[in-house]
Amino acid sequence: MRKRPGNTRGFTLLELLVATALAATLLTATGAIVANALGSADVAAERNELQRDARFAMDRMVRTVRQSRNLLLPLTDNPLTDWPEHIREQTIPASPPVGSSTFATAVLAVTLPADIDLDADGYPDADDDRDGRIDEDLPNDIHHDFFPGIMLVDDDGDGSIDEGSGWADDDEGGSDNEDPLDGIDNDGDGSVDEDPPSDNNGDGCAGICGVDDDRNGAVDGAAGDDDDEDGGQFDDPYDPVVFYLDDNRLVERMPVPWNEDGNSSPDGPVDGRDFVTSTIAENVSRFRVERLPGTSGTAESVRLTLELTGDDGDVVRLDADVRLGATL
Repeated sequence: MRKRPGNTRGFTLLELLVATALAATLLTATGAIVANALGSADVAAERNELQRDARFAMDRMVRTVRQSRNLLLPLTDNPLTDWPEHIREQTIPASPPVGSSTFATAVLAVTLPADIDLDADGYPDADDDRDGRIDEDLPNDIHHDFFPGIMLVDDDGDGSIDEGSGWADDDEGGSDNEDPLDGIDNDGDGSVDEDPPSDNNGDGCAGICGVDDDRNGAVDGAAGDDDDEDGGQFDDPYDPVVFYLDDNRLVERMPVPWNEDGNSSPDGPVDGRDFVTSTIAENVSRFRVERLPGTSGTAESVRLTLELTGDDGDVVRLDADVRLGATL
């Protein structure tokens, strides 16, 4: 038997075209929503990464300053120059230098904290002579790196690196050993005690004249360059921890108590030329360090600004005021 066809019918061509157009419109709208959602997620992820990197780098600097005894850089303002030494700021792309300085660079340098013992020998790395005291017997090249100022650093902010008169020119000021440790700005450059001779207080005596510095019963019983009267001469230099920009990377330079550079000349295998570097933040667009004067009875502080810029132009900025030696 033959089945009779019912009253059902298929779609007309017009109906198919209309349905296809509606589906395409719906898919386009849905795709745009999904794309926007994914784009927003990417933006949020990039910003979170920038914030995480900025916080890590800032925490490294803050912790180091709080546990250090001496702020080495920035210097205080020199009345003989036309740029501010106490502010060091650097941007990517480079911002124009101030005054007659030729290149704007940012740098933070402090002495190595006493809680660091990288070789795990039981002595703080900052205690170079292992006598239980730190930074108490400086050579005339106070960083023991055989360069003016801190090796490979523009100490005075003039745009030039290591341009001083010689090893003993610790502030790149053009003169050697002109500012002993006496609390006075002997050379009139605005900084105090920043360029001492190997006889640190310049009195010609071991330690302080007329004082039994090491309490062994003998007064001034050593050479004039032996500032702690322990029998060794200028054997405990500053060990600088340095933070600076290398292109758009913020770098931490850490001194190490082993012969990292392979050089044993002219004064033994371990000296101020031995350090390791590590990148602690990328995509840095601005780094600023300001030395703040201490008020009566307080230590000096630094104001730190760090900006990171993502590929989409998103900017993350962190600021911190940190007091030197706050956790000591």
